[in-house]
This record gives sequence, C-alpha cells and structure tokens, in this order.
Amino acid sequence: MQVDASIFKAYDVRGIVPSTLNEEVAEGLGRAFGTLAKQEGEATVAVGRDGRLSGPALSAALVRGLLSAGVDVIDVGRVTTPMLYFAASTLCSSGIQVTGSHNPKDYNGFKMVLAGRAIYGEEIQALRRVMERQEWAGGGAGKVRNINVFGPYRDRIAGDVKLARRMKIVVDSGNGVAGASAPAIFRALGCEVVELFSEVDGNFPNHHPDPSKPENLKDLVAALQSTGAELGLAFDGDGDRLGIITRNGHNIYPDRQMMLFARDVLSRVPGGTILFDVKCTQRLAPAIRQAGGTPLMYKTGHSLIKAKMKEVGSPLGGEMSGHVFFKERWFGFDDGTYAGARLLEILSREQDPSAVLEALPTSFSTPELNVKCAEGEPHRIVAELMAKARFAPPAEVSTIDGVRVDWPDGFGLVRASNTTPVLVLRFEGQTQEALHRIEGEMLALLRSVKPDAQVAAAAH
Repeated sequence: MQVDASIFKAYDVRGIVPSTLNEEVAEGLGRAFGTLAKQEGEATVAVGRDGRLSGPALSAALVRGLLSAGVDVIDVGRVTTPMLYFAASTLCSSGIQVTGSHNPKDYNGFKMVLAGRAIYGEEIQALRRVMERQEWAGGGAGKVRNINVFGPYRDRIAGDVKLARRMKIVVDSGNGVAGASAPAIFRALGCEVVELFSEVDGNFPNHHPDPSKPENLKDLVAALQSTGAELGLAFDGDGDRLGIITRNGHNIYPDRQMMLFARDVLSRVPGGTILFDVKCTQRLAPAIRQAGGTPLMYKTGHSLIKAKMKEVGSPLGGEMSGHVFFKERWFGFDDGTYAGARLLEILSREQDPSAVLEALPTSFSTPELNVKCAEGEPHRIVAELMAKARFAPPAEVSTIDGVRVDWPDGFGLVRASNTTPVLVLRFEGQTQEALHRIEGEMLALLRSVKPDAQVAAAAH
C-alpha cells in the first residue's frame, strides 16, 4: 500500500489528517502491528484514543486492521496515553494509543507498546515495510472487548499515593483528554480541585495543550492568584506530560521537578541510578549524587529513556520535555497524572509547597531553541559538529545525543530532533554572563558548519 514515509517518526507514527494519515493508513497499521504481535506470541492488543476529532474514525479503522490480522482487541475507549499504557501493563502486554500528543489539532498518530516495550526506531520502520509490501497476516477473526480502565487506574493510584494533608490545587487540562480523568483522581487523593478546561474538545478552544510553552500557562497562573490554591498542575493533550506552577506564578521545569522526585525515590532505593536526558539542567546530576543516587545522562526520547531504564534497572527517569517515568511503586511508563500525584505526596508534608519548589537549585537558561533545516540536514550537521567540537579544559564534551559541552558554570547543547527537521539548542549558565558566553561559543561552533543558522523559539 502507498504510505507517506514521513509519518514514521523515531518514537511513534504521526501525521496530518487526512493528507498523510487517514483510515486506510490506520487499518494498514493495525494489520501490520497485529502481524508483528502474533510473531512475538502476543494474542491481545489494547487500543485507546485521546480527545482529537479524528480519533474515533482512526481508532475504529485501527481495530479493524488488528482483528483482520487475527489478534483480539481490548478497546479502552477515550483515555490518556498513560491509561492505555496501564491497560497494556495489567490486562495484556501490547497496546496502541491513537494520539496526536501536543501537536496542532489537525495531527494524529499512534504510540505503541509491543510485548511490554515501547517500540521505536527500526521497529517502527519494520511496521512501515510490512504495510508497503502488504506482508501481513490475513483471514483473522479477532474479537473485541470493551473495558473501562478508569476505575482500576484511579484505585491503583489512590492505593499507592498518600497525602499528609488536604491540598487545594488548580488543574488545567487544556481541553485535552486528561480533563476526563485527572481532576477526579486528585479528588480521590483528598485534594480540593479547581478545574480549568476539563471538557475534552479536540478544537482546543482555550489554549494549546502543551505545558512546556509558557504562553499556555497564563490561565493557570491567573487562577492560582484568584483562588488562593497552593499549586497549579497542567497536562498536555494526551496526559503523559506534567507542568507545575507555584502559587507565585513560577514555572518549575521538569528537570527541577526531578531533583525532588530523585530525593524521594532514593530515600527508599539508596544508590539507585536516576536517568535524565541531555536537555536537563547541569544542576540535576549533583542533586542526584547528594541524595545518594547515581546520575546517568542519556538520549532524548521517551521510548529511549524507557528502554535504558529497563536495561540499567533504574527506579526513576525524566526528560526536560515533561515525561517522568516512575518504576519505583509504578510501572515505569511516563504518566503526567501519576507524576502529579507523587509530587503532591511529597509536598503535602510541607507547610509551603511553593517555597520548597522555588528553593530547588536553578540557573539562567534559554528555553528550547530551534534552527530550521532541510530534511535530512540536522543529523549531517551534528556529525560535523561532533568532529569539530574541540574545547579547552575544563570544558567536557558529550556526544551521546548531539554535542553537549559542560563548563564549570553552565552548558550548551546542539542536537538533531528525531521528530522534525530542526536542530534543538539549549544554553544554561549559573550567571547571566556565563549564559551569554556559552551561547556565543556554541553558536560560533554551529555557524562554522551552518553559516545561515537562524535561531528561533521552538514550535510545537
């Protein structure tokens, strides 16, 4: 069958509906995934979808494809991506979530778990080849069961997380699918919840559901001021990422949240290896060491982090983008609601949660910056930068994912995005002067390879 190769990304399948992604593609993907699942001895696949307008039709087509490949389907309906992962951790071991994540509203896609692992890279390309060659199992007659996982999911979190006291919080779901579950779960934990934009609406009429962008958090900041709540929580479109705002309107980025989570987890798992991606603050590794853990910096990408955590037996991992992975007491998948619950558990022991969050080590930093490139250009540029990156000690160069240079007073990063044809840049300094110096040095290196590099704020 004809498929647009560009929709097969590093960690998932994602495209624009209906131009690059439609029901025919969804059904073909179902048949291909079902075929590979059967080869691994998997008899059942869970299917869920987020709140996007194209979700019901794409999900129905996906299910048709899975059934025709001869696998049974557990349809969990409209859920967050973590709730689909929960189904694929408790009811079966494979699953597909129909989701456009935090992309614009005309996008949709598929996040996939096969036999207990998030598939990425070459396995996603293998799906594409099965679809193109139509080398799929046929003549199957799988059966569908509809199962509501909300109750078991809520009860599992409420049974695990205990707050020391009642807290008043604001939850902004941005009209994403988390609005249908997260506020109720926080109430089950004993919170007083002020809800913003909980109605699931794939048009996203209020603001885009991406808490990594400060402009999407303005309503949350205002609600904290007007309601006297202690803390604000924000979710992305499919509920696997968390944003945190203090009472004073400060955004506590995920790499700082990780300091708090690491301290807590390491109190029960002394010496544990805590994973984080190359975009995270330089202040995180020392905070992990101070708490008695072993810091391990790794590549960006939720599927890559999950696989590495399994490999090294890590109890906790996190990414600058807002994906946080708890293996200790949980299943090891990224879950914004569960991460929010764990944060509240820690902060409920404190009289002033905002003061605790704002006291976490911080630096001066840029947001994520992008340099637009031609298709295929970013990885070539990064390879050239790796060859040219020569910095005098005490600078340390890491090439685990792009080029990251750490100085005693900050770091600079240039890496190739695995999802769009851009270079991703981030700079941090312990003083404003250090930040400007590091930014200057890294941009000089970049422009020695790409003289026409135009730096802009990251898009979706």
